[in-house]
Amino acid sequence: MACFIVPALEAAAVTVLKKIIEKKEAKAVQVPTPSNGAELAVEKIPFSRKLGWLTNLLWGGSALLAFEHVWHGEVVPWFPFLTAVQEGPEAVSDMLGEMATAGVTMAVLVTVVWFGLVVVSSVFEKRVRHAAEAAK
Repeated sequence: MACFIVPALEAAAVTVLKKIIEKKEAKAVQVPTPSNGAELAVEKIPFSRKLGWLTNLLWGGSALLAFEHVWHGEVVPWFPFLTAVQEGPEAVSDMLGEMATAGVTMAVLVTVVWFGLVVVSSVFEKRVRHAAEAAK
C-alpha cells in the first residue's frame, strides 16, 4: 500500500547527508597533478560518490514501487493520495503495518547491498593502489 514511502524517506535523508559531505570534501580536497603528465594519480573514490550510489538505488527503487502502487490503484492523484487512508482506520493500520515490515525490510536490504558494493570497491581501490605503488 505505501511501502515505497520508507525507502523514499531514507533516500531523502541520505541525499541531504550526501550534499553536506560533498561540501566538506570540496573544501578538504586538493588534487595533486603529476609534474610531467606521465604518471596517473590513483585516487580514492570520494564517500559522497558512494553515497550517490545509495541514493540512486533508493530513489530508483522507490519510484518503481510507487509506479507499481499507482498501477494497482493503491495511490491516486487526488488527496489524500493513498486509498488506504480513504478506507478507514483498519486500512490505515494495515498500511502502517506494511510500511513497518515490507518498507523497512526493503530499505535495509538496499542499504546492505550498497554496503557490500562499498566494501568491494574499497578492495579494488586497495588493489589498484598497491599495483600502482609496485609499478613505481
